[in-house]
Amino acid sequence: MAEIIIAAQVRDEFGKGAARRARRDQLIPAVMYGHGTKPIHVALPAHETTLALRTANALLTIDLPGKTNQMALAKQIQRDPVRRTIEHIDLIIVKRGEKVSVEVPLVLVGEIRGEGIVIQDQNSITLEVEATAIPANIEIDIDGLEAGAVVSAQDLVLPKGAVYQGEPEDLILSVQVPQAKDMGEITIEDGDGETAEEATEE
Repeated sequence: MAEIIIAAQVRDEFGKGAARRARRDQLIPAVMYGHGTKPIHVALPAHETTLALRTANALLTIDLPGKTNQMALAKQIQRDPVRRTIEHIDLIIVKRGEKVSVEVPLVLVGEIRGEGIVIQDQNSITLEVEATAIPANIEIDIDGLEAGAVVSAQDLVLPKGAVYQGEPEDLILSVQVPQAKDMGEITIEDGDGETAEEATEE
């Protein structure tokens, strides 16, 4: 995953009023911490940051005036409950070569064979991987799978160096036969409320 450089500003105002003013100026309040450093309060450009965070586990390089650039991952993103715009971000500082634990989305590729239905037990998995080598997603090839097939964690093709944080037998997905609905016995009535069989007897 490519690093995304974000030009940030140091914040020296805090509180709800300051946060509202920052958002009015198209900035997102954020705080950076980790590796024993004091928290750094920053303001990030809203448009560029929102676009960057559309990618899961986006690795950001925060460029602060007069300071050494810091690589960081978004640990927590607070959004407006209605507009879904980003209101605040917690960023955790990471170092090149450091391994981190992240949730990576699973993406299905291909089509199953026959009339089966794919039941996906997990939409993402937790991986331990180098901070600069976080995959955007993990593809699962389901092409040609038939009813009765299962895919477990041990069947996944992971990037070099990535380690699944679970058990090899963990179920990821299965292909199941569609269950026909029990339609029951259908009784047809004529216009007077009699069943067809009753009408025939009369």
